Amino acid sequence: MIEITHDVLDAESITSQVKHDAAGAVVTFLGTTRDHTGDRRVLSLEYEAYRPMADQQLARVAEDMGQRWDLTGVAIAHRLGRLEVGETSLVVAVSAGHRKEAFEACHYGVDRIKQIVPIWKKEHFEDGEVWVGSQAEFDPLGERAATPPD
Repeated sequence: MIEITHDVLDAESITSQVKHDAAGAVVTFLGTTRDHTGDRRVLSLEYEAYRPMADQQLARVAEDMGQRWDLTGVAIAHRLGRLEVGETSLVVAVSAGHRKEAFEACHYGVDRIKQIVPIWKKEHFEDGEVWVGSQAEFDPLGERAATPPD
């Protein structure tokens, strides 16, 4: 299950999609909006995406995870739009026969999403706003993440 949506993410529902009788481990990561960055107070976040490529790259991440580890399920959901402090922007749920594979795959998936999926975050502060992302970094496969919109 791969989803990009403006709707509130239901982590329990997303996680339930990867549960399987052969899975001895289910790992779920929730990316949430924190109230600060450094010493600046965050008021909200705003996410935008280049949808055709974002959908394709999320599917690619899930496929890569399945090729690298023996998984019984993968579900990834990313939220777009304005998020308040405490709200969830990303859910990555993974199930596997054993915990090591589930943890490793989940960790990889979260990192890979940030590296190659064209979804950008704008942080809104009391004194301004800024686009944030890994777009200036190169990922392990030598690909460069897309730059945020103007």
